[in-house]
Amino acid sequence: MKEVKIEISVSVRIVEELTTAEKALMDKAIEVARNAYAPYSRFHVGAALRLANGQIITGSNQENAASPSGLCAERVALFYAGAQYPDVPVCEIAIVALVNGVLQDHISPCGGCRQVLLETEERGKSPLRILLCGKDKVQTLSSANDLLPLSFGQNDLK
Repeated sequence: MKEVKIEISVSVRIVEELTTAEKALMDKAIEVARNAYAPYSRFHVGAALRLANGQIITGSNQENAASPSGLCAERVALFYAGAQYPDVPVCEIAIVALVNGVLQDHISPCGGCRQVLLETEERGKSPLRILLCGKDKVQTLSSANDLLPLSFGQNDLK
């Protein structure tokens, strides 16, 4: 038997240590989270992503009584970016969660969103930085692959 150890690196900073651009992305995610349609979970998620051309795209979770017909904030933003800017890589995404209008501790994407983040990174042929933003701290991953090590991707279909 052979054991393989998989490690990822996550940097943890306080919000005040974010760059101006990172803080602006986080603020956009908070702003759009307030627009989430979440009457069932009351868990408002916002995602803001920066494209290589500097464009900022946002998305919020959209629930539906006929679950699982809703969609997560990350996928709303990523799919819009893919539809409107198919050849422009996504460089960075900030993700936040609000409950009763209050910013929560960091949130981590669901498995479906992790898969879409990974494919978006592969499609853009460029690392996609992920900022998991909380009220006091931000966890940063340098690549979507860090969220989904042992992933299923484009190369598995060849």
